[in-house]
Amino acid sequence: MNLQRTIARRVERHGIALHSGSKVMIAFSPAEAGTGVTFRRSDMDGEAALIPARYDHVADTRLCTVIANRSGATVATIEHVMAAISGMKVDNLVVDVSGSETPVMDGSAGPFVEMIREAGLVEQNAPRRQLRVLKEVSVGEGDYWARLTPCDEFRLSFNIAFDNPLLSSQSTQFHPDFGDFEQDIAPARTFCLFEEIEKMRSIGLARGGSLENAVVVQGDKVLNPEGLRFDDESVRHKLLDAIGDLRTAGYGIVGHYHGERAGHTLNNQLLRALFADPTAWVIEDAPATDWEAARIADAAD
Repeated sequence: MNLQRTIARRVERHGIALHSGSKVMIAFSPAEAGTGVTFRRSDMDGEAALIPARYDHVADTRLCTVIANRSGATVATIEHVMAAISGMKVDNLVVDVSGSETPVMDGSAGPFVEMIREAGLVEQNAPRRQLRVLKEVSVGEGDYWARLTPCDEFRLSFNIAFDNPLLSSQSTQFHPDFGDFEQDIAPARTFCLFEEIEKMRSIGLARGGSLENAVVVQGDKVLNPEGLRFDDESVRHKLLDAIGDLRTAGYGIVGHYHGERAGHTLNNQLLRALFADPTAWVIEDAPATDWEAARIADAAD
């Protein structure tokens, strides 16, 4: 049986929030089987502090994914955390945050993967559940769209195109036989064009951004002294964002995601369209695999 997983112990980090610029704490704690991923505002009390990390709690998608609850509590920029949770196959987790935004760390999902590694993975006495896509669901139009189609595994394809010589056209894909999430996707950092920074800050965004937590491109140059981690780091990061956004389905997805210049808005619209059609999906027990057993043993070392 493929069993649900949580972590063995609490782990904590501190950092700067990308958009607000505030200093914040983030901590991962074990959670009971069947409870999923819940964000908890440590600066608030009781039920008002709890926000399920689900697509139907997404309240804003401007340059990041923001979740909210009925009490008005919010947590922004959850996508990198959720990508790490998805990539490490964690089912149940409590994510404590000391403010309204997670820390950006180095701009990738890598530090959050390291937190999960440090905490250790443990199996729980409940079967893992997964969402299988039964028919195509698509949102968007023209050159900007996202879709899910039936597939026997979780597979992703992504294309980007910007009015910039370095980012004019990049494509990538990811599936179990194509690459390793921890090595090939998690380290990819968020990015922006230099000329967009002033506009973002004028509307209260990117105030904590720096060359330490984002790739900045100006013309045909990368301004970060260390350069890129991958030649196609930007499209890999967009794929990372999609992995995180799709994890707000509440389950791992068995299906093929394709994003064409897609972002957080289209990703959330795609999940809402999927769940709006009961004939397009089914929740089922996930089968056990030797690869999963080896991964849990390795992560526990």
